[in-house]
Amino acid sequence: MLPHTLFIGQQLYFLPVCESTNSEAYQLLIKNEAIEGCTIVAAHQTRGRGQRGNSWEAEPGKNVTLSVILSPSFLMARQQFYLNMAVSLAVLDLLREQGLPEAQVKWPNDLYFQDKKLGGILIENSINSYKIQHSIVGIGLNVNQLQFESPTATSMARELGRVLDMESVTERLLELLEKRYLQLRNGHTGQLRHAYLQALYRYQEVHAYIADNQQVQGQIVGVDEDGRLAVEIENQLRYFSFKEIAYCI
Repeated sequence: MLPHTLFIGQQLYFLPVCESTNSEAYQLLIKNEAIEGCTIVAAHQTRGRGQRGNSWEAEPGKNVTLSVILSPSFLMARQQFYLNMAVSLAVLDLLREQGLPEAQVKWPNDLYFQDKKLGGILIENSINSYKIQHSIVGIGLNVNQLQFESPTATSMARELGRVLDMESVTERLLELLEKRYLQLRNGHTGQLRHAYLQALYRYQEVHAYIADNQQVQGQIVGVDEDGRLAVEIENQLRYFSFKEIAYCI
């Protein structure tokens, strides 16, 4: 399995089982054994991680669980959310290509379809002199799994009504990821931001949220340069970092 790419996935490791593909990627980095685009794909993760230590559960062999090593030294540390945008849009591109045009990006790092979670992203950056030295991009995407413990989880197969070829899905994801990453590397941040906002879950809609331990009515109006969610609450514009605001479903 090699995607039609310049560098993403050209150095590829397939693991039948591992604790976490992000952890495996980190080990390759510290041993200086990875080139940019190095990709680790696992059939089964025993300790897959989500944002801020949340666990990511996936049925073995039925979902995409992979990590890609990138070197976005062209980005300043304060610009790191642009990488999140590019990766999110790449996964969204795949979902829409496969027949899920209503798929959306849920800030900060989830892929949603009609209020249900299809996948998640975990990006771990190492910073050197105010710039990003390396990024480990972890992607988990529910593909053929049909049963979930969480009532708010779903999969591509569940929504499409058909089983997908895992190898083809993985290859295409890597191709689309490289396309969006090159868009970022070429400085098209404005295009990425526009596409991200248009795809943003609950963008410019009034919904209930939990902020400061109380339920409020708010409207998402954007994402700032630091990746904070901009929400208008009671005619006041407020900015929230990860875990400072929760969605009411």
